[in-house]
Amino acid sequence: MTEKKIALLKQHLLQMHKAADRLRWSFGRCQLLDVHKLSAEDEEKFETLTARFARLSDILIQKQLRLIDELDLESAGTVRDRINRAEKKGLIDSARDFIVIRELRNAIAHEYEDQALEQIHQQVMQYTPMLLEVPERVEAYCCKIIG
Repeated sequence: MTEKKIALLKQHLLQMHKAADRLRWSFGRCQLLDVHKLSAEDEEKFETLTARFARLSDILIQKQLRLIDELDLESAGTVRDRINRAEKKGLIDSARDFIVIRELRNAIAHEYEDQALEQIHQQVMQYTPMLLEVPERVEAYCCKIIG
């Protein structure tokens, strides 16, 4: 394992934890809100939450899991392959749920209809706790890799 890859892994871990802390904070601000009756201020809180949800899922799936596979000498494959391997390694509990998280991230980036946004907000509230469980597992796994 090269020093460059170890440094990159450490950098990704810092980004991941910072993104998780920010998502956790936003999630706390939105937990008591009714997604069916949002004021303009509440909509802004949900906008921040969904952006942070998308950012953490990207960091985990597109950066961390990809680099972990590379360090484990796994072939690149698809995003689905990466998610399935993460489940086998115990980094996530359910590949199916993380595929939904990935699809939700894509919907966040491309949806503009109010009714669809309401559904996105509900799903983000449902899947955020699951997403927030992963950074500690990834950190523990990475510590084993780099010794």
